[in-house]
Amino acid sequence: MSDRLIVSTRKGVFILERYGSGWREAAHGHAGTNVAYAAQDPRTGHIWAALDHGHWGSKLSRSTDSGKTWADAGQIKYPEGARYMEWHWADPAPGQGDAPPKPKFKDARVLKLWSIAFGGDNQPGRIYVGTIPGGLFVSDDNGQSWQLNLPLWNDKSRGGDLFTGNGEGLKQLWFGTPASAESGEFAAGIHSIAVNPHDPDHVMIAVSCAGTAETRDGGKTWRARNKGVAAIGVPNPEDVEWGHDVHYMAMCKGDPSHVWHQNHIGVFYSDNGAERWRCVDDKKKGIHFGWPIAVDERDGRTAWVVPQHSDQQRMTIDQGLFVGRTRDGGKTWEQLRQGLPQEGCFDTIYRHGLDNSNGSLAFGTTNGNLYISHDRGESWQALGHNFPPIYAVRFA
Repeated sequence: MSDRLIVSTRKGVFILERYGSGWREAAHGHAGTNVAYAAQDPRTGHIWAALDHGHWGSKLSRSTDSGKTWADAGQIKYPEGARYMEWHWADPAPGQGDAPPKPKFKDARVLKLWSIAFGGDNQPGRIYVGTIPGGLFVSDDNGQSWQLNLPLWNDKSRGGDLFTGNGEGLKQLWFGTPASAESGEFAAGIHSIAVNPHDPDHVMIAVSCAGTAETRDGGKTWRARNKGVAAIGVPNPEDVEWGHDVHYMAMCKGDPSHVWHQNHIGVFYSDNGAERWRCVDDKKKGIHFGWPIAVDERDGRTAWVVPQHSDQQRMTIDQGLFVGRTRDGGKTWEQLRQGLPQEGCFDTIYRHGLDNSNGSLAFGTTNGNLYISHDRGESWQALGHNFPPIYAVRFA
């Protein structure tokens, strides 16, 4: 297992290191600043943090000394003329009755840096960053400069090339995520980026709200990967390519044909590289609604979730916290509760709040509680109860 945890919170990023039989704080960076996501590049050991300043906006920061000191990285900006269509569901379109409102065009600006991923060993400088409003940025010089992936940005599913066009005749199925609401806009966001370690030109992303997408040529072309998943609030929900509310998507590193995602409408699994998904809920055991999901690094049939009661009640089920685990591709599920609070607990876990590494798992909650398991989730211990609200947890 890894001996280091990177914990992103509302008041900075905490670096925890294993010390004997316990853990201790080794560094605390960007104190007082929202850190939406932080992770370590396994190729260089550098730690990258996506900062969400209330005053200065979103920016990238990098540490080359295990989080002791930080420096600004090359900053991400949308190219001049980049636009997207924003849909305001609450504003009825004049004269349209109950029809969806006409989209509004928005000039693209970075509302949030939401996810970070790293290229393969044969791509030494490649880093990916997913943003709200739904842009995938790529660096090939270790974060000194960034380029927006235009084939994805200009995909017909979101209106085509809006640098020069107006989207006429094209059906938009990229909707907004509530995570963008604090910015005053309603835009899609890329929260999941999975790079195939055996073929780094193969990358999968997940978008809220649009669904999962895949490239097999390093980002030159993209296609939707949402067969078998019903959409929400659209005509013919069983047969739409886009418009899906994926909460988080993860790929098995050892066998990328196994892919999982936690969706707004359930837990979904594919054993054929997302050619087709199937819902693997067990509602009787509370496995249905939630945000994060983790996949075993070698056995793609094994996955973990931390469920919530429902979209309407975003809290623990019956005030008890548990982790759901399947070891057979979702055919059966277990509730893992040992060491977790079972009374008066109202914790929730964000989509990046759960991670696994060689049989160890860790997750953090919105109430600032951090838990770890060294036996694949069988038992848990608390690493702390007084952290700021936790946005993301990642082993390094």
